[in-house]
Order: sequence, then structure tokens, then C-alpha cells
Amino acid sequence: MEREQRHKVIMRTVDRPGITRIDALTELTGVSAVTIRRDLAELEQAGFLVRTHGGARRVMKRGTPQPFAVRRAEDRAAKQALAVAAAELVADDESVIIDNGTTCQAVAARLAGRPITAMCLSLHSAMELGGRAGATVLIPGGPVETDTLALTGSGVVSALRDIAVDAVILGSCSISLTHGLATTTWEDAENKRAAITAATRRILVATPRKLNHVSTFRFADIGDLHQLVTTSDAPREILTAVRDMGVQVITVPAPAGKG
Repeated sequence: MEREQRHKVIMRTVDRPGITRIDALTELTGVSAVTIRRDLAELEQAGFLVRTHGGARRVMKRGTPQPFAVRRAEDRAAKQALAVAAAELVADDESVIIDNGTTCQAVAARLAGRPITAMCLSLHSAMELGGRAGATVLIPGGPVETDTLALTGSGVVSALRDIAVDAVILGSCSISLTHGLATTTWEDAENKRAAITAATRRILVATPRKLNHVSTFRFADIGDLHQLVTTSDAPREILTAVRDMGVQVITVPAPAGKG
């Protein structure tokens, strides 16, 4: 089966709910598992699917948030590695805003016990930091979003406009060279814009699956960042383009076992 035909078969099969296994794709296409893994890598880079351990799944539709528990389970080892690197960018006695999301929660866990002042935009991160002595933990006023425990509403933006911090640890649902940084809800984008304005240094922590994707609500340009922390298996050409925008790219070794 030719490459283009295989890709059509793979995309059509993966578009069904759940995870499509590599062995099922080898049976459908008649090629080796090595070839299927290469196809999946190409299709993931193009944004058509997401590789998982031993298979692939479809990409969520633009603007559709995934459940927090699902996102927290994805790329768990990579997020832990990224959290270590991101936490090292925050010095003792600095002030920091910690965005909502599972990767930022992992960073908060690494910062726990450190003498910092942190405004957390989700209760998940606040609990990580507040569970150990050391950090001064602040949360803005406002409703708490179900599932993500993110703080929402005009009170969050107001609180962010009234502070100035050394750094912000940001998450993003998507990072596109043409569309910038974006998220899946208007409220989240508003919070991120205010957090960026309040911070001297802007640090985005993201797994490679967020690169080369587009979400609905744009909140910044890539060039607004100072540092991007990701893993070494991120597409090289995208990282080169990000560096050309003046952003320092910090990569950590990619955990083994993907695909």
C-alpha cells in the first residue's frame, strides 16, 4: 500500500473513538509496525492525530476541552521532566504566577517547599504548594471551574492587573507558528493575557503534542515569551523557528516508551 493511501486508511481508522492499536493498523495496511510508527509520527506532526503508547487516537476538535483527569494522565513522565526544568528557572524569594493546567500543576509540585511567593490560577496548583511549608500561596477571588479547579471570572483578571511578579509559568492548549498561543475558552485566554502583562519573565512549559496545533482563543504571540521548556523530541524545525523569534528554547530528554 502506498504512503498516501496508508495515511488515509490510518486517519479514517484513528478518527473513531478510543485508541487504535499499531497491530490493528499493520493488519489493515499490510506493512510493518516500523512503517506504521513512522506514519503515525508524520501524521502527528501534521496535527492529524496523537500518538499513544502502542497506538494513536484522534485529535480533539478545536475548542473542545479534555477532562482534567485525561489530560493529567497524558505524557505524565514528560510533564515531570519539564516540571524539574521549569522549577529551576524560578529562584528562591522570587514571585511567580502559576497558570492552570496539568503541566503547571506538575511545576507547582516541584516548587513546593521553596521560599517563593506564588499566585496560583487553579486550586490544584495551590494545594500542591500549600501542602508544604515554605511558599507564600495566593489565589485570586472568583468562581472555581468544575473539574479543572481553575479560578475564573473578572476577579481573577482584576487581581492579576494589581500585581507585578518576577515570572509566570504558562500553559497553552496549542502553539502555532502562524496563530500563536491559544486556549479553548475565552475566560482562560483573558486570564493568561493578564498574567503575561503582570510578569517580567514569561515561561511556557509544554509537551510536543501542543506544538503545531491551533485552538480557538488566542492570547499571545510566541515572540511574547522569554523561554519555552519542552522535550527533545519536539519537531526541530518548529524549535528553530521559535528560537528565531528571540525565545530561549530549553529542551529536556524525552522519556522512553512513546509509541
